[in-house]
Amino acid sequence: MQQPVALSYLKFLENVKQRIRTAQVKAALAANRELVLHYWEIGNDILKNQKQQGWGAKVIDRLSDDLAKEFPGLSGYSVRNLKYMRAFAEAWPDRQFVQQAVAQIPWGHNCILLDRLDGRELRIFYLNKTLENGWSRSVLQHQIETALHKRIGKAATNFMQTLPATQSDLARELLKDPYILRPAPLDERANERSLEAALLQRLKDFLLELGNGFAFISNQYRLVAEEDEFFVDLLFYHTRLQCYIVIDLKVVDFQPEFAGKMSFYQTAVDNMLKTDKDGPTIGLILCKGKNKTVVEYTLRDIKSPMGVAEYRLVPQELKKALPETARIRKMIEDVDKS
Repeated sequence: MQQPVALSYLKFLENVKQRIRTAQVKAALAANRELVLHYWEIGNDILKNQKQQGWGAKVIDRLSDDLAKEFPGLSGYSVRNLKYMRAFAEAWPDRQFVQQAVAQIPWGHNCILLDRLDGRELRIFYLNKTLENGWSRSVLQHQIETALHKRIGKAATNFMQTLPATQSDLARELLKDPYILRPAPLDERANERSLEAALLQRLKDFLLELGNGFAFISNQYRLVAEEDEFFVDLLFYHTRLQCYIVIDLKVVDFQPEFAGKMSFYQTAVDNMLKTDKDGPTIGLILCKGKNKTVVEYTLRDIKSPMGVAEYRLVPQELKKALPETARIRKMIEDVDKS
């Protein structure tokens, strides 16, 4: 390492100390936006001085030690976190963009974006989704691990033909393909009712995978047509679309007759539950697999808004065998190839 010129480093160190004191006085360290901007400024200064003064990487170790001496007991300026600050400033060179968007999410979220994603485009995608949905750190990590950017809006639908333009795009973006499900332990020979029960045992995880805005109403919802009874596997209401969503679970590959049954469910829900303020009921058929051409042909003549997607179960017995992210990524790659 080329050693920092003593005078320039001391000036830099004093500047950083002053920044910290100013931040403390303003109580900025307790406010997320100011804290993130504060970290960006330090990271940006480290970058500039490394370029202009020729400082090596070990200056971060020295800076951390000096700050610890000046501010004993103050957390946030470890070597690891200072390296995050440098990487953060390098990833987001535009201070105005940091102030307007990036600083709106917590520092821990930003560290996940740096650790788990390569490239500005992907980071902006998950940044925007975090801002839109108010994701916690664990939810953000889950969405990255399950490659949301590859799955969102990928379900086969007929929304363009069956929904108003204002609803069509939003509805399409709400559905994914495939859905990554983490049900309670489930046997491979399980039927639809077993899958439904397993998902309901971990309803919070299922709602997380469905996405923001899904409100659970009931399972096996009873529909009565004169003397005949029918039961919907899962019934939801979507708060943004303001419509009911019927989900039909299938432990086999998609078959055209599934769409006819779903269309009946949608008509019944529209007649029995829908009000004038609600949009048309949307149907989602979740299958173990599908032939894309068969799905396309089937949906072409269906008059009710409907989507078809596959699901993937995270196998319980494989949880310890493979890293979570790698296993789920392989699942999604397999779907892309099919």
